[in-house]
Amino acid sequence: MRNMLNQFRALSLLMCLMIFVVQGCGVKYGFSGGSIPKGMTTYSVIYFDNLAPLVYTPLSQNFTEGLKERIRTQSSLSQVDDNGEAIFEGVITGYTIGPAGVISGTTDRAESSRLTITVKVKYTNKLDPTGESDFEQSFSQFRDFAGADVTRFEADLNRQIITALTEDIYNKAFANW
Repeated sequence: MRNMLNQFRALSLLMCLMIFVVQGCGVKYGFSGGSIPKGMTTYSVIYFDNLAPLVYTPLSQNFTEGLKERIRTQSSLSQVDDNGEAIFEGVITGYTIGPAGVISGTTDRAESSRLTITVKVKYTNKLDPTGESDFEQSFSQFRDFAGADVTRFEADLNRQIITALTEDIYNKAFANW
C-alpha cells in the first residue's frame, strides 16, 4: 500500500511538472490536438474559388464552409469575415476522376475509380513577425469508389475528402510542431 502511495505521489509530481513546462512554452494547448499561438483570438477564411478544369458546382462553398467549421470546432478562435489574426486563403486547383483499378482481363472498363481534390492554401499568421509559421502549400486527398460513374457517390465522396483536407490544413497551421 505504501509503495502504491509513493507511486501516486511521483506520478502527481510528474503531471504538475508537465503542466508547468507546457504553460511556459508560450503556446496554448488543447485536447483537440492543436496548438494555437499565444494571443491569437481570431481567424478568417477567404472564399476558395474553384479553378479546376473539371468543376463540381458546390465544391467551393462546401470546402470554404468546411474549413471554417473545422477551425471553429477544433479551436477557441472566433471567426471574422476579414483581417483575422490567422488568415486562410487559396484556390481549388484540381478535381479529377480517374481509374483506380480495372476489371481483370480488360483494360477498357474501370472496376473502381478515384476522385481526387487538390487545394492550394496560403496561411498567414499575423502575430508572427518572422513569418516562419506562414505557409503556401497544395493539399490533395482522394477516395475510391466502385465503377466509373461518380454521380451517385459524388456528394458523399466530396464530404469525405473535404473532411480529410480540412484536417490536413488545420494540422499544418496549428499542430506543426
